[in-house]
Amino acid sequence: MRNELVIVLDFGGQYNQLVARRVRECNVYCEIYSYNMDIEKIKELNPKGIILTGGPNSCYETDSPTYSRELFELGIPVLGLCYGAQLMMHVLGGKVERAKVREYGKTEVSISKADSEIFTGVNTPTVCWMSHFDYISQVAPGFEVTAFTADCPVAAAENKDNSLYAVQFHPEVLHTVEGTKMINNFVKDICGCAGDWKMDAFVEETIQSIRKKVGKGKVLCALSGGVDSSVAAVLLSKAVGAQLTCVFVDHGLLRKNEGDEVEAVFGSDGLYDLNFIRVNAQDRFYQKLAGIAEPEEKRKIIGEEFIRVFEEEARKIGTVDFLVQGTIYPDVVESGLGGESAVIKSHHNVGGLPDYVDFKEIIEPLRDLFKDEVRKAGLELGIPEKLVFRQPFPGPGLGIRIIGEVTEEKVRIVQDADAIYREEMDAAGMGKSIGQYFAALTNMRSVGVMGDERTYDYAVALRAVSTVDFMTAESAEVPWEVLHRVTSRIVNEVNHVNRVMYDLTGKPPGTIEFE
Repeated sequence: MRNELVIVLDFGGQYNQLVARRVRECNVYCEIYSYNMDIEKIKELNPKGIILTGGPNSCYETDSPTYSRELFELGIPVLGLCYGAQLMMHVLGGKVERAKVREYGKTEVSISKADSEIFTGVNTPTVCWMSHFDYISQVAPGFEVTAFTADCPVAAAENKDNSLYAVQFHPEVLHTVEGTKMINNFVKDICGCAGDWKMDAFVEETIQSIRKKVGKGKVLCALSGGVDSSVAAVLLSKAVGAQLTCVFVDHGLLRKNEGDEVEAVFGSDGLYDLNFIRVNAQDRFYQKLAGIAEPEEKRKIIGEEFIRVFEEEARKIGTVDFLVQGTIYPDVVESGLGGESAVIKSHHNVGGLPDYVDFKEIIEPLRDLFKDEVRKAGLELGIPEKLVFRQPFPGPGLGIRIIGEVTEEKVRIVQDADAIYREEMDAAGMGKSIGQYFAALTNMRSVGVMGDERTYDYAVALRAVSTVDFMTAESAEVPWEVLHRVTSRIVNEVNHVNRVMYDLTGKPPGTIEFE
């Protein structure tokens, strides 16, 4: 059971879920709540610790997110990160001002209090990730400065007697070299957590929670065959058994041969005892997408049609009380549904839902997990490694890997190009070492020469990124010989493609997908 809980109060920081992720890496269960959570609810939860996230505001402005002084008087250890640190100082009587020199990026932080528990085992100086334009010019009464930088006199401060800790940087991001160690120090040494929560506990508690919620109701699961929906489907199957029906919608925007592969795994002759229905709706989706080029419009059309298909299948089955989706946290935060975060893009399984959905409730058992945590849950459920470590695939499918209008011909082009790319990457032994890779079809056509003839055909873009959590990513260094082999095969084997490019853009400023 979750006998230890650390909560994160979100003040709009872009790294909010990374904080929870780092806490869970310490084997301590963690949940995220908005900063406007009532103090009585916090008392009811009785967390072992509280972490305040960063945020884009200035804490001294009247309309900025804040919290009452009572939060810091509960007797519960509190760790403030960036904005959270500034807010702690501001509320408790310190002073926060606009900095003369803004700090952004990797910064050397010098520790001035060697026996600070938050910095136990941390080197000095240590490299941390800074991102702030305000700074703490005066610490609150009872606090002492524990770290500084060349431009920031208060990089960290603490009130040990009251277990209050403030750091101006972001220990949750990987760029802070010893950040996980600092968070471990907070949750283990300061909060006193034993750190005995593991993924098997998440799986078992989620199964129990689903059983309680569903009761005797019927459940319809949106199964795409990807990692997320597959884990969600097996999780629900173990929870409610025959009450679950899995509907696989082949919208014609899947990878090459993927529809048949999904049916082979989950169908009547597959690995699982599931009620499995395959709906071939390719023509229906192509008609809806005809003439549509704008990315968000495509997403919403695919999302709405997706739900309409499910409603139709639900009516055939009879009364259906719940719809299950494999939403994970990067989907949530980028759709503007993760606490105070801004909208980056909508997904059919979160932000793209139509106003009217003919189900009592939507169940998203994985919405608080990152991709690698979903995979751990999948292994815990006994799902084969081949399926668990399958390349991620977006809900709208190839609709967002085709720039501009989606047509059946373009789908065929990108399917063939992507199949070649994945085949060669697997052959090179790079299948598991790279976070995500795929081929996309640009809307650019260019002149080429093939067989002594002039061509005017499409350009395919190859994408490969290295990432742990899919919130940030860097372009992967794919060996030139692999890229050359992929390019040669695509140009020679895929009709209407005469140019191949490799995308070097990271996230940010780009996203992992093209649209």
